[in-house]
Formats: sequence, structure tokens, C-alpha cells
Amino acid sequence: MVQQVPENINFPAEEEKILQFWSEFNCFQECLKQSKHKPKFTFYDGPPFATGLPHYGHILAGTIKDIVTRYAHQSGFHVDRRFGWDCHGLPVEYEIDKTLGIRGPEDVAKMGIVEYNNQCRAIVMRYSTEWKSTVTRLGRWIDFDNDYKTLYPQFMESVWWVFKQLYDKGLVYRGVKVMPFSTACNTPLSNFESHQNYKDVQDPSVFVTFPLEEDENVSLVAWTTTPWTLPSNLALCVNPDMQYVKIKDVIRGKLLILMEARLPALYKLETDYEVLERFPGSCLKGKKYRPLFDYFVQCKENGAFTVLTDSYVREEEGTGVVHQAPYFGADDYRVCMDFSIIQKDSPPVCPVDASGCFTAEVTDFTGQYVKDADKNIIRTLKEEGRLLVASTFTHSYPFCWRSDTPLIYKAVPSWFVRVEHMVDQLLKNNDLCYWVPEFVREKRFGNWLKDARDWAISRNRYWGTPIPLWVSDDFEEVVCIGSMAELEELSGAKVSDLHRESIDHLTIPSRCGKGVLRRISEVFDCWFESGSMPYAQVHYPFENKREFDDAFPADFIAEGIDQTRGWFYTLLVLATALFGQPPFRNVIVNGLVLASDGQKMSKRKKNYPDPLSIIHKYGADALRLYLINSPVVRAENLRFKEEGVRDVLKDVLLPWYNAYRFFIQNVLRLQKEEEMEFLYNENTVKESANVTDRWVLSCMQSLVGFFETEMAAYRLYTVVPRLVKFVDVLTNWYVRMNRRRLKGENGVEDCVMALETLFSVLLSLCRLMAPYTPFLTELMYQNLKLLIDPGSVQDKDTLSIHYLMLPHVREELIDKNTESAVSRMQSVIELGRVIRDRKTIPIKYPLKEIVVIHQDPEALNEIKSLEKYIIEELNVRKVTLSTDKNKYGIRLRAEPDHMVLGKRLKGAFRAVMTAIKQLSSEELERFQETGTIVVEGHELHEEDIRLMYTFDQTAGGTTQYEAHSDAQALVLLDVTPEQSMVDEGVAREVINRIQKLRKKLKGSDLEITLTRGSSPPGPACAYVNLNICTNGSEQGGVLLLENPKGDNRLDLLKLKSVITSIFGVKNTELAVLHGETEIQNQTDLLSLSGKTLRVAAGSAPAVVDGPGSALCRYINLQLLNSGPQECVKGTVGTLLLENPPGQNGLTHQGLLYEAAKVFGLRSRKLKLFLNETQTDEITEEIPMKTLNMKTVYVSVLPTTADI
Repeated sequence: MVQQVPENINFPAEEEKILQFWSEFNCFQECLKQSKHKPKFTFYDGPPFATGLPHYGHILAGTIKDIVTRYAHQSGFHVDRRFGWDCHGLPVEYEIDKTLGIRGPEDVAKMGIVEYNNQCRAIVMRYSTEWKSTVTRLGRWIDFDNDYKTLYPQFMESVWWVFKQLYDKGLVYRGVKVMPFSTACNTPLSNFESHQNYKDVQDPSVFVTFPLEEDENVSLVAWTTTPWTLPSNLALCVNPDMQYVKIKDVIRGKLLILMEARLPALYKLETDYEVLERFPGSCLKGKKYRPLFDYFVQCKENGAFTVLTDSYVREEEGTGVVHQAPYFGADDYRVCMDFSIIQKDSPPVCPVDASGCFTAEVTDFTGQYVKDADKNIIRTLKEEGRLLVASTFTHSYPFCWRSDTPLIYKAVPSWFVRVEHMVDQLLKNNDLCYWVPEFVREKRFGNWLKDARDWAISRNRYWGTPIPLWVSDDFEEVVCIGSMAELEELSGAKVSDLHRESIDHLTIPSRCGKGVLRRISEVFDCWFESGSMPYAQVHYPFENKREFDDAFPADFIAEGIDQTRGWFYTLLVLATALFGQPPFRNVIVNGLVLASDGQKMSKRKKNYPDPLSIIHKYGADALRLYLINSPVVRAENLRFKEEGVRDVLKDVLLPWYNAYRFFIQNVLRLQKEEEMEFLYNENTVKESANVTDRWVLSCMQSLVGFFETEMAAYRLYTVVPRLVKFVDVLTNWYVRMNRRRLKGENGVEDCVMALETLFSVLLSLCRLMAPYTPFLTELMYQNLKLLIDPGSVQDKDTLSIHYLMLPHVREELIDKNTESAVSRMQSVIELGRVIRDRKTIPIKYPLKEIVVIHQDPEALNEIKSLEKYIIEELNVRKVTLSTDKNKYGIRLRAEPDHMVLGKRLKGAFRAVMTAIKQLSSEELERFQETGTIVVEGHELHEEDIRLMYTFDQTAGGTTQYEAHSDAQALVLLDVTPEQSMVDEGVAREVINRIQKLRKKLKGSDLEITLTRGSSPPGPACAYVNLNICTNGSEQGGVLLLENPKGDNRLDLLKLKSVITSIFGVKNTELAVLHGETEIQNQTDLLSLSGKTLRVAAGSAPAVVDGPGSALCRYINLQLLNSGPQECVKGTVGTLLLENPPGQNGLTHQGLLYEAAKVFGLRSRKLKLFLNETQTDEITEEIPMKTLNMKTVYVSVLPTTADI
């Protein structure tokens, strides 16, 4: 039997129960069993490191993966979902180095590789338990038991196989290359790794002189931000085609040579130097100069210390003379090779060790870390008279992504995979992949591929998959091993593990008489391993060959946008090199999750809430939906805000739950009162005559069709807003408009029809939302399924909602005409609500008439058919429909958007502004239709002009209306106050309060006393009256709890602070009470709006009955022709004309100032009006007290900057 649903729900606690349910029935594994013989949907899970805890980036990517794989399963596919772990590489080694104080290779050698790797192995899965717990708690279904780890011997063997294929194809070579080098990790990094962590830094900026041998009085001037490279200088380079000058430095008296275009880099004034000679850079080629240091003077025999030429020298920075240290710069290396200053087999001039310290060759700075040596080198240059200028320079510089230390560029022998030759094939394969969003494929990833460089895959480290190359001492003989069996055969030893400590000692006999071959010391870059995961996770090709061949490429992968230079790239390179095809068909790329201030989330700064605390507070469904319904799914960045998760709970999940609860309540009521059991059978349901039933069923089927189309295209960012919007449609429209029917007030037959409609929609919504909010949908389904007629069930197993296939569109239920008609009705109702809000007239106060004006008679007929809903929702007596605006004396007038147009038009703005205000109603009507208009030669669009309706005062009686419109309809609401209607509103208020009281007292007898009075509309913003008793004195006042509406909301701490400030209360130990109850920090103050609070320091004042309205005079504000600023969003506010009563009265000037402050417009000039048409201005002559309880319209004047 269906269960009663509690009024209150603790979402996190209910989710824990659902987790127990899934675990008890082993639901995930059961899903896999059920789909075993269905078509396969292949998914690759990018492996994270378990040396750190999961963060919001992991949670986001995991949620996207879970949604898509759940959707694939519920679309009829079998989806293996294996979790992967990245176990090797720098992240693990860096943790060990930090813990054990290891500073370089010597320390590892003392410890021994066996012990070092054992230490690494011990921490690899340090946080695996926390990972499993968090991922499971998020509702993600993924297989941890059948996982893959990059340290498994089978995985490593497949990595060897991948490498051997590349080697056999001639794609592997050994070379010396200048590469980004991490001195903290003692290893080179690949180009894409070096691009992952740029920071703005301040480096030395030095201009150094190089005297010519032919005339030592003349010096070339070079600039560098890396003084530590100067001891290794072997040449200078100039641009052969640029103009250079020989000048006399007037102040220093020196003769200098540099590029003419770069003179401003050294001299602020042209009078500081005298140009003696001009010539092209080619004239400098071959000139000899005196070295800065004598450390490598022997290189002069090979042509060192000579001026070279190359077009890479630019005129945008430096002096046009670039110092060349060929083993510390890629361009330097290339140029010096071109001019034979260095050769491939010459000993490298690279006096810096793996820790970034100078070696013994640089005698003056031996043992100094290069960055620390900068200042000492600069001092030496100054003493030698070679330093011209020294300062600092701020620029973007690469840091190691793991150790967060500056990288240097250094020539190192490395093993490379050739990539540059296959760029065209990479681009072609990339075009075969479907990217969401598409711009990532074309822009960020495509541009990266176009500039792809050969990939350095070797690392001079220990904990990783060893590169399987056995070589002779002279590197002339090389054997590449592709499997454990091959190594056993060639070495004669049994092999069970492939880590360095297990195989480094194994040798292979030479086939060329070179003795024995030994393994090279390097291991693979861990990106090579993760790029090999499609093959290695299934031990391909040693096992599962057919299964892999059938399932490759993957149907789907997903990761963050940072992986465009990481995992996405390595997957594509290896798949293209191995098979000539892409590794995946579809990929979703998410943006980065940042802290609320836009900064990177940092454990050190503690600038974000702990993910588990958010889940325990709001639940996983709320967190999932918040992340997925955000720009981050479109590869944009998200500023994470806890209140965003709370709002999802409050605005989506709770209303949805309440609609479900309301449905169950009325099913149980039907059983109890009518003794009728509700059972739903889709096949026997009769077609409803009720228009809202047909409408909501049609909307649901349209949503199912949209869902099918967009999910098939992986566009989660279009699906989620529509799902969330439908929750609003269901709760705020369908249930709201049909409450009486659902309660049985229109008879049993109609009640059953409404309940069947609501059940159908609730169940379909649960099935669509199941991949997104797996917990709440399961919770509802476990109760709803008890109401399904067993005879109508088609699914074999209905234990869990996640076993069910997704619903398919039922075209026969789609009625676009009804959807259109209801949409028009909703527009009318929403326009009417805006007018009520603007005039602060609550919905419980009835109004006489609403007039709907539309040019299309057919549209008016649609609205007419739904007239009763407009009357009910807007609480009006009559609906009048018309196609004639003129009958009501309505004219259009226009106001320019000062901020938009002022910035764009500059000096022309004033003339355009005047012309806009003079546009006729007919011209503006045409503008309404077309969306464009030409004014004073400038084409203007909808965002440039604000249209307003005015009333012709001579058209008798029309001044009683307030108008509002959208692109289609114009609505007039008669807001003329009428006593009978005010009385009815008061009566409704009384009934409402009595019902709330009854509910609170659970049906106890009430004694009611009514007193007659009027209750005019109150302040637009939430407020409380105050009764303050401190130091024996008592005073009253008012506090606004928000201002403008929806912004700057007070909590208890701020409330006390404001009380102290406004009312001069000295004692900070204040107690704030409502009735006899003291208000706590967690109290929602907005729920107390209109109430009287007692404020006490010492003895509390007696309980007093609060007045029915605000104690102080006030006005409401409506911002007209501009948006609010200073992070404010609201356009409706309230100002107190006094506070406390009779004191601190506002003047006209104060009113202008405070109005500007409310909307964050303190830098702007304002005008205030008593009407929206801005014809009745509030001037200094108008007494402030006459404004009490009125709405003041705020108009923002353009500034000179706008004009």
C-alpha cells in the first residue's frame, strides 16, 4: 500500500537510506546483468591520482559521466563503468620527496630504488577509501571492484606493447632537446605539461654590454630576464632585415649598438643619445665580441662569441640583440646549430645540474641555485663594467604543475615520439570527434594540435613504467621489448613485475658482439600511461582482443577543459599513431570550478566549503543539479557559491517533493473518503476534457521529445534548464491551478482524472530526471510504483527506477495549440503579477478588471478560452479582450538606455537621445514589430531603447489603469482602490491567518476576536518593527530586512549591528526576541516580515502586540531606465522617511542620495517621479510626509562619460 509522505524532508538523510537500498539489492551490478546482451556503449574513465582528496572539479566531471552513462543504460545499452587510478609519476614521487626530505638523485641512490619505490607504492592509494566514499555518496554508479590501476603488471605490459608499436613504426628517437625542466622534481616536462601552470612573476631585467673585438669602445647591448644563463653565453643574435644604429650615450659617454626600434627601451628622451650610424642587422653578422665570462672560452675555436642572424629576433621587446645560451633556450639551440657554434656530438655547455644548481665549471657560482645566483651574477657584471641597466620585469612564467616551483629551460637527453609529421592526421581525426561545446574542438584543442611538437615521453625518475629499451654502451644497438614473455625469452629470467627494481638488473646478450645490453634508466611520462589506458585497462592485445576491437573507439569520455593539453591530447596522439583513428566519438568538456571570489580553489586559503559538508547539508542531488545547471557544462568557469546549492534545494527539489506529497495526500484521501483505490494503467486512461490536463500532458511529451534529441547530442546544458523549468510548470502552474480538482471538490470523476494526469506527469518526470537526481527520483518511485496497475507493467524488473528504460514520446498526446494557448494565458498572468508587484498590491486584494490587448484575434480567442484561470490567478472580477489600443488612449513612448547608448555613441548621444524621446507611437509600434529603427543615422535595437505605455489623459477614465507588456500582449490592470475589494482582501487575510494558526495548533479550538480597520499595501521589502528596551529607556523603530527586494538581506549579526548604529544602543550584548522566543543565528529573518521584535540589553521589555503596518513612514522605489550596479540585482526597494518615528526625517536631497545608494548608483544623478511616465516629478517643494506609502519611480540621468 502507498505510504503517507511526511510534510518535512531531510534530503541528505533520505539519500543515505536510498544508498542502503541500492547496496542491499546490489542495484548497480543488477543493472549490468540486465543489460549484458544489449548493444555496448563504451565509456573511458580518466584516471585520477588517489594521493589527494576529490574536489569539486572531480565531482563535476564525475556527475557528467554518471548522467551520460545512466542515460545510455536507460536508453537500452550495456555500459561497463570501471574506475581507474593513476598510480605513477611526479604526484606520487613529489609527496615522498617532501616527506623524506629527498633533494636529488644522490639521496635516492643512497636509499636505493627498491626502498624508494616501496615508499611510493605505500602511499599510492592513500585516499582511495575517501574517494570511494565520496563518489558513492554522490550517487555515481561505477565499478571500484573491477577497477584498473596503472601499476598493475598487465596494464604496464600493454603500455610496453603500445611503445613497441611506435618504435617499430620509426616514431621513437633519442635526442638532446631544450625542454621545460622541473628542478624540484629533477626531470624534464613535456610542452603541454609546462603550459598548465603559468603565473605572473617579477624577474630581473638586465641590459648587458658586449664590446666588439675590432673596437672595444663599441659595445652591442643585449637584454635578458635570466641572468643565470649569461655564464653559458656562446653567441649574440640580431635580425638581418631590421634597422640597427650605433649611438653615443650622452650621459654615460659609451658607444652602443642596438635595434633602432628598441631605443625607447633604454632611453626616455631622444636627447639622451646621439645616432652616429644606421645599418641593417646583416652588417653585424660574423663580428666577434669579448666574452662575459671565461668559463667556456675554449668554445671560441668552434666560432663562439660571434654575432649571428635570424628572423626570430623581434622588435617588440629587448634591444634587438639576443644573447644565445644554446643549451638553455630552444631558439638559441637551433640558431647555434645552424651556424655550427655547437654540434650534435659536441659536449654540451650546460653547467646546471638536475636540481638547478651550478656545477663546478662555473667556478664563481658553484653550488648556487640558478635563480638565487641571479643577484650575484648581476653584482659581478656591475663590478666588471658590463652592466648597463638593472631593474625588474613582470611577466607570465611557467611553473611546475606538481611542485609549484619555477621551471627552467634546459637541454636534456630525452626519448621522443614523433608527432609533428602527423599533425594533419591528428586534425582530421579530431574532426571525426563530436565535441560539446563545439568551439573547444575548433579553437582551443584544434589550435593546440596545429602547433603540436614531438612528445618527450621519458622522465629521469623511478616510480613509473620503465621504458623497455635495452641498449649497448654506445647506443648503437637497441632492442625494444613489447611484452613480459619477450623479456623472459631474451634475458632468461622469470618476470612477474615490471617496475625498475624488478627489471633494471636484467641484461640481454648483444647480437652484434657488444657484450650485454642494459635497460636505459628512464621511465615513461605518466601521461603516456593515461593515454594508453584504452588498451592497457583490458590488457590489450594479450587478452580481450575481440572485445576491444568491437568497442573501439569509445562512445563517450568527459573531463575538464584543462585536459585539452593533457589526457584528450595523449589519447588522440596514441590512437592516431597506432590505428589511424580517433580514440573517442563523443566528448563533453567542462569548465573549471572556482571559489566564490573567482580565485582558484585553495586548501591553504580555505576559500571554498568542503564538498562533503555541502552534501551532508543539502544532499548530493542538490549539488549535482547545481553544478550541471550552470555555465560550467558549456566549458565556462563557475564561481561556486553555497547559496546556489541551497537555492536548488529550495526552488527545485522542495517544490517538486511537495507536488509529489500533495498527490499522495489526495490519493490517500480518495481511498479514505470515497473508498476508491487509485491504480494507474496507461492503456486504459481516458482522455481528459480538462484543458490544463491536456496541456500538462502535452508539455511532458514535448519535454520527452526535447530530452531525446538533446541528450542524443550530449547537450546537457540545454536539457537541464528545460527539466528545471518543467518542475516550475508542474508545481507553480498545474498543481496550483488544479488544487480543488485534486482535492475532489469538483466530484470524484474529475478528481480521478486530475490524479491520473498528475501521476503520469510525476512518473515521467522521475524517469527523465533519474540520471540527474538519482536519489529523489528513487525515493518518489518507490512509493509511486505501488500505484501502477500490475497488468500494465512492461519492464521485467521494476525494483529500482534506474532499471526502467526512458519513456518515449507519445505523439498522440502532443497538442501544440493547447500549449500555445496556455502559454499566452501564462504571459497575461505574469504581466498582471508584475503590475501588482510594482504597485505593491498583494494578490489577496481583488481588482476590478484586466484588459488584454493583442493584435491577433486568434490569440485573443485562445486567451478567452482560459479566462477563468486568469480571473482566479490574478484575483480580478472581469477580463476584457481587445485589439484596439486607441480605445484606451494608450500611446507608446521611448526612453534611451543611457549606459548602453552613451558608451557606444559618445558625442552623438545627446542628439540621438532627444530624437528617441520625440519618436511617435506609430514609429515605435513598427520598431516593436521589426526590432530595429534608424535614429539620426544610427541603427538602434531592442536593447538600446526602453518602451513604455502612456495614457492619453483626455480619454476619459483611463488613468485608473496600470500597463505592462511583453513582445506579444499588452495588459492593463485597473488598480483603482475600492472599499468592497479592500474589505474582501482583509477577509482573505484573516481567513489565511486563522488557517495557519489552526495548522500550528493542530486543530485546537480557537476563540477569534475581529476588529475592523484598513490594511493598505505595505513596504515592498521585508521589514520588522522594533521595540527596543535598553538602559531603562524604551523606543520604537523599523528595520528593513532586505533592500532592494532580494538583495542585502540581514542575518542576526548584521541586524544587531544595524540596531546599534541607528538607535544609538551602546551595549552590544543584545537579545532579539519574537514573542517569548529568542531569535537564533539560523532563524530565517524574512519569515518574520511585518512582525514586531523586542530588543533587550538587560531585562527584556514586556511582550507587546505589534501594529498591522510599519511604525515609520515609508515609500517604495521602482527603478526605471537603468540596471542596478555594485552587485545589486533588485529593481524594487523601500526607503524609510523617518526612523525612529518622528526623527531623522529625510529631506529631498537625502531622498535622492538614499535612492541612489539602494540601487548601487551612488555615482549617478537621479530624478524621482510619482508616475512611471515621468511626467510628475518630485521636487524640493513637495513635503516628504505627502509621499508616505506611495511608489516613487527612479530615473537615472546620463553622465558626461556616457555622452
